[in-house]
Amino acid sequence: MITKPLHLLLLLLLFPFLLSAQDITGEWQGVLDIQGVKLRLVLHVEADGDAYTATLDSPDQQAFGIPVPEFSFEAPDMRFAVPNLKVVYEGQANRGYTEVSGTFQQGGQHFPLTLGREQLEVADEDMAWIQDNYAKKEVYITMRDGAKLFTSIYYPKDTTRSYPILMWRTPYSCSPYGEEEYSFRLKFYKHLMDDGYIFVMQDVRGKYMSEGEYVNVRPFIPNKRSPQQVDDNSDTYDSIDWLINNLSNNNGKVGILGISYPGFYSTMALPEAHPALKAASPQAPVTDWFIGDDFHHNGAFFAMDAFSFFSSFGKPRPEPTTEGATRFDWPMEDNYEFFLEAGPLKNLNKLYLHDSIAFWNDLMAHPNYDDWWKARNPRPHLKKVTPAVMTVGGWFDAEDSFGPLAVYKAIEKQNTASTENRLVMGPWYHGQWAAGDGEKLGNIHYGFNTTELYKETEDQFFKYYLHGEGDMDIPEATIFVTGANEWRSFDTWPPENTANQKLYFQPAGGLSFEAPTAKNSYDEYVSDPLKPVPYTEDVHLKRTREYMTDDQRFAARRPDVVVYETPVLEEDITFTGPLTANLFVSTTGTDADYVVKLIDVFPDEMEDYPMNEKNVPMGGYQMMVRGEIMRGRFRNSFEKPEPFKPGEATQVHFVIPDIAHTFKAGHRIMIQVQNSWFPLVDRNPQKFVDIYNCSEADFQKATHRVYHEAGHASYLEVGVLK
Repeated sequence: MITKPLHLLLLLLLFPFLLSAQDITGEWQGVLDIQGVKLRLVLHVEADGDAYTATLDSPDQQAFGIPVPEFSFEAPDMRFAVPNLKVVYEGQANRGYTEVSGTFQQGGQHFPLTLGREQLEVADEDMAWIQDNYAKKEVYITMRDGAKLFTSIYYPKDTTRSYPILMWRTPYSCSPYGEEEYSFRLKFYKHLMDDGYIFVMQDVRGKYMSEGEYVNVRPFIPNKRSPQQVDDNSDTYDSIDWLINNLSNNNGKVGILGISYPGFYSTMALPEAHPALKAASPQAPVTDWFIGDDFHHNGAFFAMDAFSFFSSFGKPRPEPTTEGATRFDWPMEDNYEFFLEAGPLKNLNKLYLHDSIAFWNDLMAHPNYDDWWKARNPRPHLKKVTPAVMTVGGWFDAEDSFGPLAVYKAIEKQNTASTENRLVMGPWYHGQWAAGDGEKLGNIHYGFNTTELYKETEDQFFKYYLHGEGDMDIPEATIFVTGANEWRSFDTWPPENTANQKLYFQPAGGLSFEAPTAKNSYDEYVSDPLKPVPYTEDVHLKRTREYMTDDQRFAARRPDVVVYETPVLEEDITFTGPLTANLFVSTTGTDADYVVKLIDVFPDEMEDYPMNEKNVPMGGYQMMVRGEIMRGRFRNSFEKPEPFKPGEATQVHFVIPDIAHTFKAGHRIMIQVQNSWFPLVDRNPQKFVDIYNCSEADFQKATHRVYHEAGHASYLEVGVLK
């Protein structure tokens, strides 16, 4: 008697799911918030028999019709993936199929994303304003050797006044191509465009739509003798010359800026600068790829970033194109497992690159700081600088925290006091100052939008030197002090009121400003290249942005990491400027890497601290303030490496990039020392061999000692702000 009603009830319960094939087709729209950068996403779903097909749009990036090879819907679960972009979305639909709530993942990063049926009412207001007030044209500018460089020019529609020119030269494409298409990057410079500039974006020589041969970090050629001697400096000079002589309504003044590689091109505009170049802002500039930026730190090879970058960027481009190179198809999601399974460095070429990446082969062929590397260092050429310079960087820029400090210091050292040279350093990851709000990084919160002051400063800088308006009261150094979480102004960098002090390693894991007096005192442990210390606790594919502020408790628990820690601080103490590690060590091997990490240990009770996305307990959090590595073979010379003598106490002395950090009362100061940082850095076999061409048999365990005794005192020298 109850069979029919029960059957009817089941049909009613199933009814929403039976409609699912029809209900999920069409458009789903949402906004992805990435550290303050909002990007619209539009998912198009169509029924294909019993299955679905889908495409994805990112209107703010002018990317449309991106194929979605993997799409599934099993009510209420929606999942789609774009493997070549390492994108995965997983969410659940509500009962009415009007909304899907879930998580957008890309390269190990996770962001909440809700997709809805309603049309996003508010288009990008900044882009709409730019399109209303700026027109675009595309030209080829001929260089002195005849090569033509593709250039996009965005100019104000108001022709009743003249405007300065602001350049951005890039190897990453000035797309989208076509005079009706506008670059989404412009929205990050709306605060400048409000004042009126002619914005110029240019594909550098040999990239995308520009002619010529591309050369990575192309060396500067001083005293050029023929039109065939070209470099990035001459290309910038020739471009500026064409622009000021051919663009209507320009006021004869030019500025240049750029982040990362474009920051390098901004730096390269400074030697023998064009007279019209009045202001330059190298931001996170690539500066020295052997000493401290991107792919080497103190000679240690940052294999994960180098492979990830050059496996795509390094592919040959035989002729001009609007398309970028295809990305490497990673066979797994765990980068630790991928690089460990690959084995010695030479296997990455053998298994995956197949000699197709010329610059990778160059890296392998130049393991030491030879003339080839030195020619690619722009710092010696930063003399007689005539444009005003404002160099910008982030304390937690995983790619280029070394570069901005190095450029600023090189200009400061090699020029007269009349040179306008300024530095801005904030609590940011790579480029966050331009495209985010800088309120937090990973688990660390700063409490406010840290990019607002920067954008005001950038606006004031260019307005003064290019428009000739306003006052120039920007301090020499505008510095965000982490820990205290406040902006400070200084007349010099490092600050003059800084006193160098030494934090000495002590027996029993102690750390203090008093030199050790013990005899025969050291910590001993075994380092195994087959079980290297990971650089982060997480499992992911691409190197994370936030690893430079990550919790280091996972490392402190390992037997191959030694830890030194102060008692609880009774008062605040602020460190500013560079750090210097001075280690006395020994090894049973003939080579070794040494990683030194300066860490802020939070109090056990941190109930009021903002919750983070991963629910990491902040009580006792070990925040990395700065970490750096030294390839031990270069301890005495980057040009002439030398082995260790097994068992002999040896000094390893190296400079660690600057910091500005306050350790608050109630916190502790910690230093960790280890011999691997994987896969951020390639494994040292702990044997004095050519690491770029060694075999698996060369990798060996080694027993290490870190000494903290009279006569062999290990310490970290810091600048204490008075």
